[in-house]
Amino acid sequence: MKIAPNKVVVMHYSVSDSEGTLIDSSYDHQPLSIIHGIGFLIPGLENALVDKQTGDTFEVAVKADEAYGERHDGFVQTVPKEMFADIDDLQVGTQLRATTEEGEQTVIVVDVSEDSITVDGNHPLAGIDLQFDVEILEVRDATKEELEHGHVHSKKSCCDSNSEESCCD
Repeated sequence: MKIAPNKVVVMHYSVSDSEGTLIDSSYDHQPLSIIHGIGFLIPGLENALVDKQTGDTFEVAVKADEAYGERHDGFVQTVPKEMFADIDDLQVGTQLRATTEEGEQTVIVVDVSEDSITVDGNHPLAGIDLQFDVEILEVRDATKEELEHGHVHSKKSCCDSNSEESCCD
């Protein structure tokens, strides 16, 4: 079965930057399970999966504009420190939620001075070309419930549980 929209894809991957520095990998953990075509993956990787099938292994280079986008200097802002007076232990690397004209957005603190805080709203991988190594482990049709819920269910789905802690509540 070939990968197409509404197919469940189970895959291992590793991703590096253009200089070969490993950024992330599923090989030492659980494989990634996604429903193809719902926008969970970056466009460049999702497009590269089309027509692949179980057992395929491949490499794909994804340019920044097909990954997390280009960096935008306008997404970096310095604001008065008193705006964060209610946040304890504010330091470089802290992730915060900010309200913007486009809605809620995650920003990262990149500088803390005596009277101001600089935050960056760019994705940490914005502006970086990526290299993926991918191994397709399984391709199958998504179930009706998976399509309704927008995510892949394990063989014993949490959504089938009578537990109060169902993932699909």
